[in-house]
Formats: sequence, C-alpha cells, structure tokens
Amino acid sequence: MTDTINPEQHSTERKFLFLLGSSRTGGNTEKLARKAAAQLPADVEQQWLRLRDMPLPDFDDLRHTGDRTRPLPTGDEKLLLDATLEATDLVIASPLYWYTVSADTKVYLDYWAGWLHLREQVRFKERMAGKKLWGITVISDEDPANADPLLGTLRLTADYMGMEWAGGLVGHGNRPDDIDADTATLTAAKTFFAA
Repeated sequence: MTDTINPEQHSTERKFLFLLGSSRTGGNTEKLARKAAAQLPADVEQQWLRLRDMPLPDFDDLRHTGDRTRPLPTGDEKLLLDATLEATDLVIASPLYWYTVSADTKVYLDYWAGWLHLREQVRFKERMAGKKLWGITVISDEDPANADPLLGTLRLTADYMGMEWAGGLVGHGNRPDDIDADTATLTAAKTFFAA
C-alpha cells in the first residue's frame, strides 16, 4: 500500500457506486435500486457494494483527543474509500430504519469524517466536490414525508461536501417483494437517473 492516494485517479466517464445499506439481501430497497439502475446506459459503469458484507468498526472520532493521527485506511475501509472516490455518482440505497438510514449506512457516512482529516494524503472533501449523491429507500408508511429525515441526511451531506444532491426515490412496501406492487414508484424508477 502506498502512503498516499493518487488525487488524479478519476475518469470523466460516469461511474455509479451503489451502496446497499439493508441487512437483508434482495430486499425491497435493493430491488428498487436495481430497477432504476437497469435503465442506465450500457456504457455507464456500475459497482455494487453491500455494506453488511464489509463491516466497519464503530467510528472513533479523534478530533479532540491528544493524538489526532489517523492511520491510512486498510481492508474494507480502504475498499470503500477507493470506491467512493472513484465514483462520479453515489447511490445510497438504504431502507428507512427509525426515520433515517440504516446502521451500516450511518457507520459508512461516519467514516467520511475520518477521511476528511486525512487532508494531505486523501483530499477527501476536495475530491468529493461535484459528484452526485442519490438516495433510494422503501418505507412501510404510505406517507412519503416519513422519508424526509433520511433524505434530509443525504441532502445535507451532499451540501456540506460540495456535492450535487440529485434527489431521492421513495417506494412503499413492508413485506418482502411488496415493492413489486408499487407501480407508480417502479414507473418513476425508469427515469430516476435521467435527471
């Protein structure tokens, strides 16, 4: 592993990173994300990562401790950092858990705070600026406003990072495969990434 991450490693072509935040494989949120992704042009690169399969330890905030030295990421953390930096479009596909993103998604976002402090080696905030951030979720309540806190978390994250908030896609379903009956959202998924 090198001591720094090359800040010039990015392509002008679109590359979508789908971050699956569900604890269940093939759940409603993942199915909705895959329906939307199926509409992307064939030459748009897609990478799918299931956060449950690459667990990160609880984030340790060192900002106000005597030793603020943070080691460069290794293992799953490095894989997530590299994928995040290489993407032009990040899609957080997280079910609504207690009105916000899932625990695995939240831990991933917490690590952004650590990556921000690797200023010279990573230049995280500078390299995230201009990327697009999208949100996809499925909620059990019929009122789409209940997804506002989740979408607000992502929108404010995008704002802080100088990213473009590209929008959210909210489906409805409770039991497995319920999203298949949400025809309005499945129709919206066909043009979601066209924005």
